[in-house]
Amino acid sequence: MDEPASITTTPLAGEMTSAAGSGGPWADLHPPLSQDEALVEANRCYFCFDAPCLHACPTGIDIPGFIRRIATSNLKGAAVRILEENIFGGSCARVCPTEILCEQACVRGAQEERPVKIGLLQRHATDWLMDRQIQPFQRAPASGRRVAVVGAGPAGLACAHRLARRGHDVTVFETRAKPGGLNEYGIAAYKLVDDFAQREVAFLLALGGIRIEHGRTLGADLPLGALQRDFDAVFLGLGLAGVNALAFVPEGPPAGLRDAVGFIAELRQAPDPRQLVPGRRVIVIGGGNTAIDAAVQSRRLGAEDVTIAYRRGPADMGATRWEQDFARTEGVRILYHLTPLGLVTAGGAVAGVEFVRARPGTPEPAGERVTLPADRVLTAIGQRLDLPVLDITPRVAAGRIVVDANRETSLPGVFAGGDCVAGQDLTVRAVQDGKLAAEAIHRRLSGIRE
Repeated sequence: MDEPASITTTPLAGEMTSAAGSGGPWADLHPPLSQDEALVEANRCYFCFDAPCLHACPTGIDIPGFIRRIATSNLKGAAVRILEENIFGGSCARVCPTEILCEQACVRGAQEERPVKIGLLQRHATDWLMDRQIQPFQRAPASGRRVAVVGAGPAGLACAHRLARRGHDVTVFETRAKPGGLNEYGIAAYKLVDDFAQREVAFLLALGGIRIEHGRTLGADLPLGALQRDFDAVFLGLGLAGVNALAFVPEGPPAGLRDAVGFIAELRQAPDPRQLVPGRRVIVIGGGNTAIDAAVQSRRLGAEDVTIAYRRGPADMGATRWEQDFARTEGVRILYHLTPLGLVTAGGAVAGVEFVRARPGTPEPAGERVTLPADRVLTAIGQRLDLPVLDITPRVAAGRIVVDANRETSLPGVFAGGDCVAGQDLTVRAVQDGKLAAEAIHRRLSGIRE
């Protein structure tokens, strides 16, 4: 649409733009290594004793151990070493910010060399195993115990898998039509291509002992007290279902305004994403990974002009510097120190956003106002825990379920993990929560004292 006369665009100091980068909206962000490339890369590893990269991994994967196995062409052994600690090793290899975790800690990087490509090596090994449909784990003898898991995201399924390995029977209750949680509904399509999220879930479920009931919602048709009564333990992997909204949006929001989480979910579930209209001029309000994903995805879908507007500086963004730089290479403009004041509308549709420039280092306004034109505005200003009305409720503080070191809530026998406990966090940490909770549940059900 034509730019309305009431919209003005003010050039801002520090604007960062670049030409559009990628291929199509489904192009793989990090293409896999070939066998030869993986061998060369694996042999760059020093196989450090007490390796810093291992300590930087939230799930404690033996990184030198699995890389050594790749170097000796033992890909099954490498994959098992990874999956022992992180059953979602395949997706974490694709979406984990390795640049601020294991690869940042790599000794080669500390010597002003390029770090070992740990993430790509992890993908190389886990893909080899999954492509061959090799199931490396077996269930322990049946314990006769039953555990309920609420939420089929990374935390819930990691918990379910570890419990099933221990011989317990697990029923997972999930509201949505597909399992996978964030991996299925909340990650940009270019990070998990070729339906990888569902293939990984199928691999996980092939162990046996895990049953998923879809269309079941805690607090609606699933009382927590009933779960406590009918199961020997309960794990809550609820995620953050609520999406924060702009304070100034009126009832009956204008056309062209939507939350970035919903946009990504729609894109990932669309039978033909090419039919989605991303908008011509897109503004994404926010500074986390969701903002980056929504902006890049909009650009790859054909939006002509995409801008991320963030109220603080680059160091304060939830998205890493790598993600910010990547967005620029895809043709996304990032503007810092802009706080949204209101929407400009025309004919019941979004026509732009009015911002006030913030003082560097704070979100406090400095007085100067800037209006940017847009026919699509995506909000990515955080998610929140929407705990339903329950018959019994675990303790909640600061919008999160409170747990102890074992991930047990204030309700005996009810455990929790993932974003509902930590806030918006990494997939790899949700997996670790599920794993640790499963081990604590197993100890309790087995009568093992800590």
